[in-house]
Amino acid sequence: MRWIVFVLCAAVTVGGYGISRMEEAQSTTIVTTKPLILEKNDGEHRIRRPRETPMPTAAFTIKVDSQNGGSQHLVLGTETIPPGGQIARHKHLGQDEIVLVETGSAHVWLGSEERDVHAGAVVFIPSDTWIGLKNNGNENISLTFVFSARGFEEFQRCISVPAGSPALPLSREEFQACQHEGHIAFGAVAPRADSK
Repeated sequence: MRWIVFVLCAAVTVGGYGISRMEEAQSTTIVTTKPLILEKNDGEHRIRRPRETPMPTAAFTIKVDSQNGGSQHLVLGTETIPPGGQIARHKHLGQDEIVLVETGSAHVWLGSEERDVHAGAVVFIPSDTWIGLKNNGNENISLTFVFSARGFEEFQRCISVPAGSPALPLSREEFQACQHEGHIAFGAVAPRADSK
C-alpha cells in the first residue's frame, strides 16, 4: 500500500512539474499584442537582396506583424515601385492578400484576368491565386499590402536585410528556401508587354 501511495505521489509531483514546464514553455511563445499608431515612415525598414527574379524595388517596410505590434493574424506593409518596376508572378499559399494602390498606375495580372489600375484601386488576391504587377506609368506607385494570415513577412525577411546593412546577392537555392518558409510560389515572370 505504501508503495502505491509513493508511486501516486511521485506521479503527481512529476506530472505537476511537467505541466508547469509546459505552461512555462507556452507562456514564452505567447506574443503580447500591442496597439500601434504608425506614421508614413514608421515600421521595420528592409532592403531586398539582389536576385535573378525581377524585384519591384529594393526597399519595403513591414508595419504590422507578429514582431511589430504582435499581430497573430494580419501582416501589413508598404513599398514604393518606380516606373517600369514589377512584382514577379507569384501566389501565396494559405493567405489572402489585399493590395491598395495609393498613387500611380499599374498593369495587374490576377488569375486569368489582366487590366490597368490607378490610384485608389484595391486588388483582392485570394489564397493560391497567381498575381503579377508592373508599374506602367510615369510616377512611383505607393502601395500597401495586407495579408489575412502570417507567412509572407517570413519570406520578406528571408530575402532581405535591415535597412543600412549590406545586401549580399541571394542564391537560387536561398530564394527557393525563402519561398518555402514564407508560403509563396513564383511562376513565370509576367509578360513584359511594352504597351502595358
